[in-house]
Amino acid sequence: MKIAVASGKGGTGKTTVAVNLFSVLQNQEKASYVLADCDVEEPNAHVFLKGEHQGSENVTTPIPSIDKDKCVYCGKCAEICAFNAIMFVKPISHIQVLPDLCKSCGACTWACPYDAINEIPKKLGVLNQYKLDKNNLLEGMLDIGSPFSVPVIKELKKKTEDYELVIYDSPPGTSCPVMETIHDVDFVVIVAEPTPFGVADLKLMIETLKQMNKQAGVIINRSTSDNNLIYDYLEQENLPVLMEIPFERQLAEQYSNGLLFVEQSDIYREKFENLFDSIHQKITGKPFYFR
Repeated sequence: MKIAVASGKGGTGKTTVAVNLFSVLQNQEKASYVLADCDVEEPNAHVFLKGEHQGSENVTTPIPSIDKDKCVYCGKCAEICAFNAIMFVKPISHIQVLPDLCKSCGACTWACPYDAINEIPKKLGVLNQYKLDKNNLLEGMLDIGSPFSVPVIKELKKKTEDYELVIYDSPPGTSCPVMETIHDVDFVVIVAEPTPFGVADLKLMIETLKQMNKQAGVIINRSTSDNNLIYDYLEQENLPVLMEIPFERQLAEQYSNGLLFVEQSDIYREKFENLFDSIHQKITGKPFYFR
């Protein structure tokens, strides 16, 4: 079972929901669970779950390296590169790979008739593993300055394949990193805020999920008494509101101190247990019985 917690924009409380939802599963013994923090540009689930760091693993991608002794400056590699990642200036016999533009497709290596191109690994980021009381937290972290987060997310997701239940903390927005995170999940929890900007970005996310034919439900974070804008839209789309998290100072203080709502309040533990049960029933058709 794979569940993604996503949002149309940053700052809606996506990670807050993901870590609290995962936390209520910590005492269950029915399956092996993992939370995968796919927000690789700024992962912070470990701040709340506070697991023991178990190790790191580099994520690399192959980048072409041109052997100037073999190169005859024919320019075939530059011609075939669809991403302009090889700069070729024939009059002065200059050729250079631009790593930040390269997509590691291998076309230049294939096209070179003189075997002058080899591929060398370029580090994109790291995968971190944390051991919690009974389950695990996996985290992808993109290197500063690296423009390619999708390969890091792909490698992170490979690490979750042996788990029976996975919760993905998705990157914000609707761009390629989000698509890579949610394309194979069973259910998407969309965290939204009841503001004009929040609803505008929520619409983008819902339209995206329609194209992907994904089941989804919405959590309204920083909820107030004036939620008509978001409720009216969700009613049109026939999407359920799974839960509301009120706009309260106490919750903001707990979040700022790295505390989990479900550990501070029995009321919120029950709310997140009910949330997971609701999602479980939408995926499997069966209720989830907590210990």
